[in-house]
Amino acid sequence: MPILFYYLGLRFFFYANDHEPIHVHVSNGDYEARFKINPIELIENKGLKKRELKIAEMAIEENKEVIIARWNEFFGN
Repeated sequence: MPILFYYLGLRFFFYANDHEPIHVHVSNGDYEARFKINPIELIENKGLKKRELKIAEMAIEENKEVIIARWNEFFGN
């Protein structure tokens, strides 16, 4: 499971067996959400608070190019 980065207590990552479209998982330990990258959109939330979702969305926006590049490196696109 490639970890992309940590930001304000949130972990941003994807699973080794993930699939298109490009997306990122965000967790704070026990809870997790999933965001599509282009455009940035919440796909699924399993317990993250509204504040955490906003922080995650801002971090994804700031690191969008890095996330896409890491996805393409890992999955060979």
